[in-house]
Amino acid sequence: MTITHPTHDPTVLAAGCVLWRRSSTTGLEICLVHRPKYDDWSHPKGKLKRNEDALQCALREVREETGHEAAPGARLPTTHYVANGQPKRVDYWAAEATTGTFVPNDEVDHILWLSPTAAATRLTQPRDRELLAALLQSLHTT
Repeated sequence: MTITHPTHDPTVLAAGCVLWRRSSTTGLEICLVHRPKYDDWSHPKGKLKRNEDALQCALREVREETGHEAAPGARLPTTHYVANGQPKRVDYWAAEATTGTFVPNDEVDHILWLSPTAAATRLTQPRDRELLAALLQSLHTT
């Protein structure tokens, strides 16, 4: 007789958005968040809560980290990496900022609205630059 035990998937599930807005001067601006805990610049993202779907999480994280509401757009690539020794999967969407105002908090102390070129230079992780490229491609094909 073989006894099987359910396996616990150790993958941390998260979601986020590449947040953008239209600009009269640069045409398009990308929102980057600075997380003092990691001293990095990235796209808004965070862990899924119990019974929360990935898109709900992504939009909640945008609201919590940037103070902005957002209209979701195209699905962007999912990233996979190891964080704090655990595998992590982050689902992403393009999202256009609608309303809101940033207020610094413990998790995010600054945001920047940058041109795509400046955003690509400022992003800390190469995977975030790949997401930016995917956003730009999705905006040019819709």
